[in-house]
Amino acid sequence: MTARFPFRLLFLLAVLAGLASRPVAAQTKAAPKTKAKPIVTTIYIVRHAEKDSTSNPADPALSAVGQVRAQALRQTLERRHPAALFTTNTVRTRATLAPLAAATKLEPKEYDPRRGRDLADLILKDYAGKSVVIVGHSNNVLSLIDDFGAVPPVDEIADNEYDYLFTVRVADGVSPTAEVRGYGAERKPAGKLKAAPAAMAPMK
Repeated sequence: MTARFPFRLLFLLAVLAGLASRPVAAQTKAAPKTKAKPIVTTIYIVRHAEKDSTSNPADPALSAVGQVRAQALRQTLERRHPAALFTTNTVRTRATLAPLAAATKLEPKEYDPRRGRDLADLILKDYAGKSVVIVGHSNNVLSLIDDFGAVPPVDEIADNEYDYLFTVRVADGVSPTAEVRGYGAERKPAGKLKAAPAAMAPMK
């Protein structure tokens, strides 16, 4: 009888130890899963800077004012660390990007303004999660915003308006967004889109 007592005591202690450990196990929760951050691609789109009306009318260069604006574009976007620069094959768009290209040591890539959707697809595939800069013309900047799936935030770009800087953001699971600000010497307030350009007019 006395020989069984130590065994029973050990058994009782084991049961009590098991019961004591249960609340701790019940209170233990799985570590919360970290939600993955969405991949956001940022596209900066501008019209070329002011052109020199006295130069070649078919492919004008930048005016002195336009050259100043090109420097302002560099100052504004250099710190955004773009991964790529895109331009049409004109003197004025290339000259607008030249200071930024020199500062970032990036070679501007040429695109066809008539194939904006192809450019959007390329950027979203090859530069997902990065920032890029596109320089275009008054007749294709707003349609480019639309090609990325966003709503252009202004009605139109007048012939004398060169200071719009559009920022388009594309992220997984949400609708693309577009906003506008001014840069350089003039600054324009943001507006609301009424109608996007229906057809491409001659480049300006």
